[in-house]
Amino acid sequence: MIEDDNETRDYVSAGLKEAGHTVDFARDGYEGLLLAKAGRYDLLIVDRMLPHLDGLTLVKTLRSSHESAPVLFLTTMSGIDDRVEGLNAGGDDYLVKPFAFSELSARVNALLRRPRETTEQKILRIAGLEIDLLKRTVRRNGQLIDLQPTEFRLLEYLVRHAGQVVTRTMLLENVWDFHFDPKTNIVETHISRLRGKLNAGNKPDLIQTVRGAGYMIHEAA
Repeated sequence: MIEDDNETRDYVSAGLKEAGHTVDFARDGYEGLLLAKAGRYDLLIVDRMLPHLDGLTLVKTLRSSHESAPVLFLTTMSGIDDRVEGLNAGGDDYLVKPFAFSELSARVNALLRRPRETTEQKILRIAGLEIDLLKRTVRRNGQLIDLQPTEFRLLEYLVRHAGQVVTRTMLLENVWDFHFDPKTNIVETHISRLRGKLNAGNKPDLIQTVRGAGYMIHEAA
């Protein structure tokens, strides 16, 4: 979900998560473009009026790079010309604010039922690491690694954002669903445990600490 309004983003995100969906979100168009290109998403919900890069340009850019994930525009721009413009830019559906969540949910489900043009990625691979998203298993150089559910989500998030610095706040929001600082070292503790499991047997450290910024898994690690 790419939305700069906190109230709308939190409301929709909470509702979709209650319905069983996993939701990542970005607060501006540029961040949203990077996120959409880095991950394999089943659906993108995009506001049209976004900071740094407007939603229309964002979707046109994604379509030009052959990103086939369905796009639902969620916006206050309600004119007929606005709707036509959004659909012609590559949008699959268009919903105007204010909206009923039941309608949004129905539209999301309808878009998710559509067959994708490309085969969904079920296995993530990087630097000798293999994450099977269906079986929920992790192997490094062929060796099975036993991870707890939170450790699995943490690793999956890092790998989906390989080559990018992932901040503590991003991890709190997207792995633990915290939209506040719990004032604990929960992120650092889980990173340490995850490292211990991934690096068992004196293997090179896959997770890099970027001082003062966050963490990163590099494709060439």
